[in-house]
Amino acid sequence: MSESTATSPVRVPEAIGGYHWTKVLLYQVLLLLAILGIWEVGVRLGWLPAYIYGTPSGVLAAFGKQLLDGTLLRHFWVTGEEVILGFFAGTLLGVASGLLLWLSPLWARVLNPYMIALNGVPKIALAPLIVVWFGLGIASKVAIAAIITYIVAFITSYNGTRQIDEDLIRLMRSLGAHRMQIFRMIVLPGSLPWIVAAFRLNVGFALIGAVVGEYISAEEGLGYHVYYSGQLYDLNSVWVGIFSLMIMALLLEVVVAWIEKKFYW
Repeated sequence: MSESTATSPVRVPEAIGGYHWTKVLLYQVLLLLAILGIWEVGVRLGWLPAYIYGTPSGVLAAFGKQLLDGTLLRHFWVTGEEVILGFFAGTLLGVASGLLLWLSPLWARVLNPYMIALNGVPKIALAPLIVVWFGLGIASKVAIAAIITYIVAFITSYNGTRQIDEDLIRLMRSLGAHRMQIFRMIVLPGSLPWIVAAFRLNVGFALIGAVVGEYISAEEGLGYHVYYSGQLYDLNSVWVGIFSLMIMALLLEVVVAWIEKKFYW
């Protein structure tokens, strides 16, 4: 990091990929409006059946109604709580486990086939077992999200430690550094890009875990809202739940971006 970068204050970037950020934002908004406009026109002209696709105007009306009566906010809060708890519990424990495994090459070899097996198993297949173990409440949804994010963070962080330049490690050893010093001064900083990647990946995986848990058994949450609305063929409410999950993903991405900035600044 250059000296000028390290001492300059954080500010909103003026350009994204060579283009001013306002221009990028304008194009993003126009693209969204174009998609919604084509969708609405297609339904009104009969090209798309409303009972299968819903309508943007109907989605907006359902969104406003559910927002005003508080049901949407309640579902959003419940899922958000499950996602945040599962995300941080699973990611932090997974990162710590993956990094610490570098300290023991023997255990790294012992656990290697288990890591491969766990990574290959569809994590959603574990959901029914977790619901049985943790019950039907919020604990099972948090546990599903935490287990999925733990495995991803564990494998990603450990792979990060394996990418450290061996020449740096040999240099530190030649200077008399013991293993914990090498870990603290070389391995941990060198693994930061992998740790950040694990955080970004786990935003989506935490949402998947929470929503799958709500699909299996729940009375609240956006996953339950989407599933229940689908059973009633209320497509507008289904889209309200889906768009709410997208909003939650964007908010979590903002938080992860802030954490990433703290790492590098």
